[in-house]
Amino acid sequence: MTATVFLNGRFRSQSVTGVQRFSAEVVSAIDRLMLRGEWPETTLLTPQLDEPADRGGATPYGLLQSRKVGHRSGHAWEQIELPKAARGGTLVSLGNTAPVLAGHRQVVVIHDAGIFDTPESYSLRFRLWYKTLQHMLVKTGAKVVTVSAFSRDRIASRLGIDPARIAVMYEGADHVLRVPADPDTLNRHGLRPGGYALVVGSRVAHKNLTALREVAAVLKTRGMVIAVAGGSNKDVFQNAEVNDLGEKRLGRTTDGELRALYENAACLLFPSRYEGFGLPPVEAMACGCPVLASGGGAVEEICGDSALYFTSDGRLSIIAAVERLLDEEGLAAELRTKGLARAASLSWDASARILGDVVRSA
Repeated sequence: MTATVFLNGRFRSQSVTGVQRFSAEVVSAIDRLMLRGEWPETTLLTPQLDEPADRGGATPYGLLQSRKVGHRSGHAWEQIELPKAARGGTLVSLGNTAPVLAGHRQVVVIHDAGIFDTPESYSLRFRLWYKTLQHMLVKTGAKVVTVSAFSRDRIASRLGIDPARIAVMYEGADHVLRVPADPDTLNRHGLRPGGYALVVGSRVAHKNLTALREVAAVLKTRGMVIAVAGGSNKDVFQNAEVNDLGEKRLGRTTDGELRALYENAACLLFPSRYEGFGLPPVEAMACGCPVLASGGGAVEEICGDSALYFTSDGRLSIIAAVERLLDEEGLAAELRTKGLARAASLSWDASARILGDVVRSA
């Protein structure tokens, strides 16, 4: 690889959700590959804005250069100033959007087809812009990458392109082990080891948290609770109407807090009915936490037989899965063992290598 590569660093000015976490980890992995001679000269282009305190996932770069360009912010910066700064090289955008003016000399990672498949989860303005933009990017010849075979097929269907045009790169799990577990997390939230089922995700429609209402009642009879970690971006998502589940709401957590929560939970409950990849189940497996998830789609593709599945539209089957995990001797230990092995096979360096193959052909 000898061509100059530019990375779209808009994610550095955004608060952290799954997409920003993905972007930060891939960029760090690219830097590691550069140190080994596996990536070409690369520059991260960012807006002038200060980075938010909670962006997380960042590490000091070894060879990767970072440069602030332009004077705008948000979509205006990305569509107008970024393509000018990236002239003469291949632009890589990691967070669903990219500048139309960069034409075919770019690679864009589109994580899922949620704006088409689960429109109720997103604001109208957000849906209209993303749909228009992604259709235009495909028409200009941008190369598309996504994070699962499930997402590849859904994106291809919605954007009207051959699935063979879309490369698949899985996400990594190793980031969750980078920061030590915060030893005070459980005491701070009034939790005890093994005394809670963890939920990680925002309260938006496709996360399907309403399916947990009866589960919370069952856990209460065993002296257990549901603990929910995560926030939401109101500019992007439309929050679902979720009444009180009797859960402990933990809000946004640091990496150290999240690791402690995974390591001490009886299980991760992941009822989401639509995911492009599903990072929390992978993080949980890496921490030795049994995973109970809604079956089908990308999560089952990624986790395979390392998780226990229930149907997204059948609340009783969720209860049955929880009771089976808690009552069946050896099941939790089996899921931990399988999950650790599966998570160990998912690394950000491997993901960045796949992305590099696409960049070579851009």
